[in-house]
Amino acid sequence: MADDHENLARRLEELAEAYVSGDISRAAVLVLAAEEWRQAGKPVRALRCFQLAVDEGGDAGADPRAGIADTLFELEQPDEARKVIEEIRTGGVSPATALTVAETLAAYGEPQEAHAWATRGLGDAVPGGAEHAALLRVRYRIRVDLGLPEDELDALLDTSH
Repeated sequence: MADDHENLARRLEELAEAYVSGDISRAAVLVLAAEEWRQAGKPVRALRCFQLAVDEGGDAGADPRAGIADTLFELEQPDEARKVIEEIRTGGVSPATALTVAETLAAYGEPQEAHAWATRGLGDAVPGGAEHAALLRVRYRIRVDLGLPEDELDALLDTSH
C-alpha cells in the first residue's frame, strides 16, 4: 500500500514540475503529493512538497504551512510545529486551514488550542457548507474530550446535516 502512495506521490511531483496551468493550482498539486508522501511513510519528502507549495503560492485549499506543522509533529519536532502554527495564526486563516490546524492540535494532545482553532474557523465558514459541518464535528469532539458542556455552536450540529 505504501508503494501505491509513493508511486502516486512521484507522479504528482512530476505533474507539478511540468505544470503550466489548469483547473487547480500548482500549489494544490504539490499539497496532494505531500499528503501521498506522508501516506507512504516519507514525512521528510512530504515536508519538501509542502514547502514548495508555500513557495509557489496560489490556492491550495488549506494553507500548506498547516501540513508542515502536522508533519513536524509527526517527526517529533513539536516546538518547530508550534512556531509554524503561530506564523499561520498571524495571517488570514481560512476555515480549511483552521480545520487542519485544529485536527493536528487535537491529535497531538493540545485540545485547548484545538478548540480555539475550530471555533475561529467557524467564524468564516459558510453555514451549511462542508467545512462548517466538519469544524462543528471536530469542535464538538474536542469539547467532549475536554468535558465541556454543550453550547449554542454544538446545537448547530443537529441542523448541519
